[in-house]
Amino acid sequence: MTTSSEQAGNRHVTVIAVPQALGSTVTIPLEMLSAANDIARAGHRDRLLMNIELAGMDADEVILAGGLRLRCERRLADIHRTDLVIVPGLWGNPRAAVRRYPELVCWLGERIRAGSTVCAITTGSHFVAATGLLDGRQATTHWRFFAQFQSLYPRVKLQRRRFMTQSGSLYCTGSVNAARDIMLHFIARFYDEAVTSQVAQHFTHELKRSYESMLLDEDQRRTHHDETIIKAQEWLQDNYSQPVRINELARRFRLSVRSLNRRFKSATNSTPLQFLQDVRINHAKDLLKQSNLVVAEVADRVGYQDSSYFTGLFKKLNAVTPNEYRRLVRNKLFVAESEESGRR
Repeated sequence: MTTSSEQAGNRHVTVIAVPQALGSTVTIPLEMLSAANDIARAGHRDRLLMNIELAGMDADEVILAGGLRLRCERRLADIHRTDLVIVPGLWGNPRAAVRRYPELVCWLGERIRAGSTVCAITTGSHFVAATGLLDGRQATTHWRFFAQFQSLYPRVKLQRRRFMTQSGSLYCTGSVNAARDIMLHFIARFYDEAVTSQVAQHFTHELKRSYESMLLDEDQRRTHHDETIIKAQEWLQDNYSQPVRINELARRFRLSVRSLNRRFKSATNSTPLQFLQDVRINHAKDLLKQSNLVVAEVADRVGYQDSSYFTGLFKKLNAVTPNEYRRLVRNKLFVAESEESGRR
């Protein structure tokens, strides 16, 4: 999964293991970045672009939340150059952890000043903020610690409605799920679209998306912290091709229809049906772009049995019919690929 030496020209990634860190905030980056290396190796590329090392504070073995034990390859104090640092989220009070590990705060400050990119997952942002180098910059953290974070670091521009933030070389996520999206962003930077797409297929339920636009997206439908509504959105994204009844959706999440609609509207600025419609139409666009399915088959794949209704809805939302959309996007792809071939 990792390499122990830094090959010349390779990107070096440090994934930090802190006692009582949430295991997923350590293992998701390790698994996704390592998968990118494996996919690149299978593609017979000349060399790996990432050397990934799991680093701890002192001991060789670190016990994470839930009792997961990880063996670290190096001590942080021995790492003086690294391109990307992943700071994990913690189980429990992050303020206490920051006080317990001042050497981590000091090391992060040194790496940031030396030009390293740092990505803090959920409450890991407390360690970065404690360096003082987030002052005046945008950041986010887990919603349960918004008040504490704002009180401790009032000069940081806390983004309460964003799951991902970027300010220069400093990145933050407000949820564990967002860690997958931000790892795809880094993989896209270090590798190419082919590798990134393959990793996305293994680790996310989405069809191919623009990771850069997703990272910087300020659409409130994706940037809220109502966990019940987040779960409802995820369920809709996973089941968009099936018949969806709002009363059954509300019952699934132990809400009344009225409460579901109210909370959904408050969190996303849309109703559940509008959100479902957007998910279906976006998936339809991917199918029109990437497959040769006829319009009726596309409609059925995304949950519309009436292809005439689907065509009318698609035109209403996009100003073109599905077939016209397919011709437009494929022509753009052809032109882009032709221009790229001409440059080679």
